[in-house]
Amino acid sequence: MNVPQREVLHLPSQKKILEVKNLKKYFPATQKQQLKAVDNVSFDIYEGETLGIVGESGCGKTTCGKTCLGMYPVTDGEVLFHGKNIHTMSKKERFAFTKRVQMIFQDPYASLDPHQKVYDIIAEGIQIHGMAKNKTEEKKMVAELLEMVGLNAEHAARNVHEFSGGQRQRIGIARALSVNPEFLFCDEPISALDVSIQAQIINLLMKLQKEKNLTMLFIAHDLSIVKHISDRIGVMYLGKMVELTESSKLYVEPKHPYTRALLSAVPIADPEASAQKERIMLKGDVPSPVNPPVGCRFAGRCENCMEICRKEEPQMIEIVPGHYVACHLYDEIPGSKGQKADASLLARVQSM
Repeated sequence: MNVPQREVLHLPSQKKILEVKNLKKYFPATQKQQLKAVDNVSFDIYEGETLGIVGESGCGKTTCGKTCLGMYPVTDGEVLFHGKNIHTMSKKERFAFTKRVQMIFQDPYASLDPHQKVYDIIAEGIQIHGMAKNKTEEKKMVAELLEMVGLNAEHAARNVHEFSGGQRQRIGIARALSVNPEFLFCDEPISALDVSIQAQIINLLMKLQKEKNLTMLFIAHDLSIVKHISDRIGVMYLGKMVELTESSKLYVEPKHPYTRALLSAVPIADPEASAQKERIMLKGDVPSPVNPPVGCRFAGRCENCMEICRKEEPQMIEIVPGHYVACHLYDEIPGSKGQKADASLLARVQSM
């Protein structure tokens, strides 16, 4: 895909837009058990950046994002938008919040009414928030939004079912941008599209972000796409955030064994390089989020598993500036003068 590289942001000097603190979201599974979809996840998103979240299906990526937007009630923890807890907002505050935060959905075929006019879909947010003084201004705004996402103003008069998947996703993006948001939640916005269209949508999102200084939370399965669009990337496994760092660092120096396994599965277009690439094959099954194991949730599939991994849950620690990982390989053993846990094993892992 022809996707341009991003410039790395210098995040510490920037303003925090979203703060997620010890977020938990549980769903009832039985009368006595709960499904721990998101379990004690914390991260910050800074102004103008894109934070990507990756992980296998069922790890809690989308649930985490939807809980951060208030689409799901929180089980525990806090989500602060400009310092305000979104789950305790009044009705008036919530109305203002929905104007500043918008979502681009995964499936443009399911998220748009096929029998509705494109004009009505895009103009709805403008009408609800009273952004146009009159009908003439409203029509002008809709036309500008369509042209902004690469469609024609004439498309406003058509029904959604007349458009292809890529065009529908552009309509969805125009709908999200209609209220001039500052934050976009992109829930796998390209997974339902053809490969030939995916790069177009990614380039469009990057272009719009630069023009409008948008802040984005981007969720996807495709690690190569997330690398290009994200400034920082968080890796989730079974409801936990296991690694978080800048995009460039994650792909060059992944620290967590699960991240290494994920990156080893990314296909390479060069046959010779692909043949030389070492693939890390994970053994065992993903544990149940209803009854997760004690200690590290990845221990049963990790070839570097130690005794402590099955007893104690690893905490997210900053091993180098800006690089956070939750793995006992990087813990400091008390009384060992700062030596890392199992130094020989750690050296072997880092050399992979």
